[in-house]
Amino acid sequence: MRRHLYLACGFLSLGLGAVGAFLPLLPTVPFMILAAFCFARSSPALESRLLEHRHFGPHIRHWREKGAISRRGKKAALAAFAFSMVLALIFSSFPWFLVPAAAAAIGGTWIWTRPEA
Repeated sequence: MRRHLYLACGFLSLGLGAVGAFLPLLPTVPFMILAAFCFARSSPALESRLLEHRHFGPHIRHWREKGAISRRGKKAALAAFAFSMVLALIFSSFPWFLVPAAAAAIGGTWIWTRPEA
């Protein structure tokens, strides 16, 4: 039963990652990393296919080996955080725009402190 749950979560993450390739604010690589995690526990063949993928494989391997994020990935994530903060400032009232600002500050700091691939 657990294997099937991991397999379903892997395919869901893979689908969200595929959608993220076309939608600018939905991240792709984190969903692919999650899919590889799930496939490692359910289908080694699917995990192997992700690890050998020419675009996503290096990012997954760098994350697994060193917890590393590429400089380009860091910049893209921080730009997305900044964009969401601007949207929150424009469309939210006083106390509510602080929530995305705090999330962006915490998440952005964590991302920036990761090693670079």
